[in-house]
Amino acid sequence: MNSIQPITTRNEECLYPLLNIWESSVRHTHLFLSEQDIDALRPLVLQGMEHISHLLTFIDDHDQSLGFIGVQNNKIEMLFVEPTAMGKGIGKSLVAYAIQALNVHYVDVNEQNPQALGFYKHMDFQVFDRSALDEQGNPFPILHMKLSIDSL
Repeated sequence: MNSIQPITTRNEECLYPLLNIWESSVRHTHLFLSEQDIDALRPLVLQGMEHISHLLTFIDDHDQSLGFIGVQNNKIEMLFVEPTAMGKGIGKSLVAYAIQALNVHYVDVNEQNPQALGFYKHMDFQVFDRSALDEQGNPFPILHMKLSIDSL
């Protein structure tokens, strides 16, 4: 049975499969990133997964992780779904869980990732601000979004 499970033990055995999901998802959706960009982000993502307050994974009927979400305070810091499983409600389930159980109100989205922007708009998030640079200072604009007041 499909389920959302918190990840409590954050070791290589647990995190590397999630890192693989991150990489395949990024290659599928973040077409503006170069190989160098992906290589530079990989250790930062791994470090983020090790230290984020809440890391949850979506497990399918075969005990495989198909996606994961990371939440810090009231903000989604990472959401990635295996490309072969995209469009099947996994991201929606993870975000809905985060809103209900973890009181999420915010998310940042790469402006150059229209698929993610559309997804979060569908989930009732609205853009309220924009940064020209990403957290690493790269010229990848970030849209800051918050959950619509009507959704609360």
